[in-house]
Amino acid sequence: MADAILYGVARTIIERLGSSTFQEIGSIWGMKDELEKMSNTVSAIQAVLEDAEEMQVNNRQVRDWLMKLRDAVFDADDLLSEFFTHVLRQSVMGGTKMTRKVRIFFSSTNQLAFGLKMAHKIKAMRERLNDIASGDSRKFCQDSSPVQDSSHVQDSFSSSKRIRVDFSLENLPSDPRLRQKISSYHPNNHDEIRRHYLTKGPCQPVLDVFPVSYFSEKPRRFRSDWYRGRKWLEYSIEKDAAFCFYCYLFRRQDVGKQGGGETFVTKGFKLWNQVAKLDSHVGGVNSAHSQADYRVQLNAIVDCIRFLLCRGLAFRGHDESQGSSDKGNFLELVQFLGDHNESNNEVLQTAPKNCKLTHPEIQKDIVNAIASETSKAIIKDLDNGFFSILVDESRDISVKEQMSLVLHYVNKKGTIIEQFLGIVHVASTTALSLKCAIECLLCEHNLSLSNLRGQGYDGASNMQGDINGLKTLILKENKSTFYVHCFAHQLQLTLVAVAKNHINIAEFFYVVSTLVTVLGGSCKRRDALRDTQFVKIKEDLENGVRRSGQGLNQETNLKRPGDTRWGSYYGTILNLILMFSAVVDVLEIIEEDGLFDQKVEARSIIRSILSFEFVFALHLMKNIFGITNEFGRSRRNTQQKTNLHHYRIELFYTVIDMQLQELNNSFSEANTDLLLCMACLNPSNSFVAFDKEKLIRLAKFYPSDFLGTDILALDSQLQNYIFDMRSNDFFLELQGVSELAEKLVSTRKHETYPLVYLLVKLALTLPVATATVERSFSAMKYIKNELRNRMGDRWMNDCLMVYIEKDVACSIDNETIMQRFQNMKTRRRQL
Repeated sequence: MADAILYGVARTIIERLGSSTFQEIGSIWGMKDELEKMSNTVSAIQAVLEDAEEMQVNNRQVRDWLMKLRDAVFDADDLLSEFFTHVLRQSVMGGTKMTRKVRIFFSSTNQLAFGLKMAHKIKAMRERLNDIASGDSRKFCQDSSPVQDSSHVQDSFSSSKRIRVDFSLENLPSDPRLRQKISSYHPNNHDEIRRHYLTKGPCQPVLDVFPVSYFSEKPRRFRSDWYRGRKWLEYSIEKDAAFCFYCYLFRRQDVGKQGGGETFVTKGFKLWNQVAKLDSHVGGVNSAHSQADYRVQLNAIVDCIRFLLCRGLAFRGHDESQGSSDKGNFLELVQFLGDHNESNNEVLQTAPKNCKLTHPEIQKDIVNAIASETSKAIIKDLDNGFFSILVDESRDISVKEQMSLVLHYVNKKGTIIEQFLGIVHVASTTALSLKCAIECLLCEHNLSLSNLRGQGYDGASNMQGDINGLKTLILKENKSTFYVHCFAHQLQLTLVAVAKNHINIAEFFYVVSTLVTVLGGSCKRRDALRDTQFVKIKEDLENGVRRSGQGLNQETNLKRPGDTRWGSYYGTILNLILMFSAVVDVLEIIEEDGLFDQKVEARSIIRSILSFEFVFALHLMKNIFGITNEFGRSRRNTQQKTNLHHYRIELFYTVIDMQLQELNNSFSEANTDLLLCMACLNPSNSFVAFDKEKLIRLAKFYPSDFLGTDILALDSQLQNYIFDMRSNDFFLELQGVSELAEKLVSTRKHETYPLVYLLVKLALTLPVATATVERSFSAMKYIKNELRNRMGDRWMNDCLMVYIEKDVACSIDNETIMQRFQNMKTRRRQL
């Protein structure tokens, strides 16, 4: 019979005939054509073995054909084994193909005679298989007719070998007797077809009267109540037979046989007097039925875990016992899903006790599978291109130093992408320790430092040190990894430096800090400030001083500014200006009703904030902070009062000079030149900033990407590029280099000007700010909070990967995740 053994032997023959070593030796001995013909013949025979197996039960001629075919295939396998052994002996020879050919010819054994002998045997075996396939196989036919023309047989072989590609989901038949095998469709469509049938469910028609069959003169018929407890059972009205829905969708050839074998897939079960065989058909733990239930169960578990991860929720509960009223988010969500989905509930409730998939280790494996597939999708999107790294470190709730790494790159569409790659616990924050951690994390994702083109850190000395800093250590290995101090940090730290070094501004911020402390020191004072401000707003609205509308007149409060919180000083100053009247009223209340020390403090603050110098400094810093604020909002409302020289020269000009000096100190000469060259790529105002000489100088900053010949080619390419850009309407209204990159890709100009596009990519790859890294720490504080302060490093990293990159994680289908989960280790049950 055409069982798995015969099918496996045919597959082994095809693999041997297709091996490169086999083909090479065959070419040397002049047997390449014969081997290819033999491979085609065996492939054609293999394609109809499954159909022959189904028909052999009722067709004696097919059984005889299979017996003859078995003898021929086994003889062919023995012949090829002999030939393959000789091939392996020859494959150990070194040298080129011609050298090996000469060695074979002058071998001590009679290679020529052996080759001629083997060629004759292979030809004879091929002709024998051809005779079976085209001559005797005319007895084999699809409709079991005794005689069929040989040409029709050849058509049967070729059509069986072909894979159907065209199909329509709407036209897929529901009756199990009319369905084609899943394997007859194109492999790329298998999952789609399975999902379609799973969505429709099994074919379980309920007839008023089912057809009667007689067994030992006793009438028996199919009964619709057999569907209960057998969600896999299907009934074919066309054939009056029972079929198995799960076996049709998921049964594999390499799985152990179940009760009834192929009967429930191809022929149909009709023994209505032996209903017990329906239950025996279910089979063991790795049967198609068990696999189908396991797939439904695992899919439901993955859905629950996805939900918790994307929302940053905890998994475990304090009491996860069966009788607990609060088992934790995961178990409660699984139960909720089962309560609202009957099919899922049945699978979840009947799952083996040793395979409930609810153990914490299983949860962690599935989370790791989702995180791994998410990072894999990110690396795939990078596509082995250039990238920059954004790195920063921070302590978590359990006082462990964590280093976060973000990739900054340009994807295939020319869009700037920043993706979280991972967070690593570092025992030390020295530059060498951070470098080792970065290299390990990049190596884990098969990323090389040779593709690194930029570094972005904050202003810490271990990061930007010129001698042993992290940027210097990486620059020693790759000269093209230019370091750019985070622009947002530069602006913030510059303002902090001004606040600390200018006596008048330092005094101003001291008063502001004291004011925030006094008013925010107790809930009572905060409530008083909030109520007073509410009364002021209400009066202004009634008097028409303020406008009302959506988003206006929101509740505000005074917040303490922080040196590393971008815009915090600016926000505090704006709120103080808006609430100035309410602040004075609350301070006056404290001065009248507070304790003696509080009265003294309140009176001192009132005198300070009502002075002209404080008000001038308040508006001055508001305007300066507005210019340097990351949102680019500018408010220049400084008014000149008295003491012109003092306020203009000694205060205003001095503050501006100090700020400019701090900004200049933040940029090295090389970085300044690099940024000025990159500015020439700006497409604004019809590429008015274009400068060919500077762009050529920019290319020389990257010697590993632009060789000497590339520099020469870039010169002429830039001339054609700028003429094309300025004469093309698609590029006239672009406002930034990022828009230019996307437009070049969409118009396929990046293929016309590859060197120019490489410059654009390198310019966009250079990082500007480390805001994404800071956001990852915000997510870390949300995920690893006080109630989850014992999270392991791997567990936290996996949760953060999915939570931060939830858009990427949601694009990965459950099937991919389940396959990775299964392949992580040996599981009790198989998909």
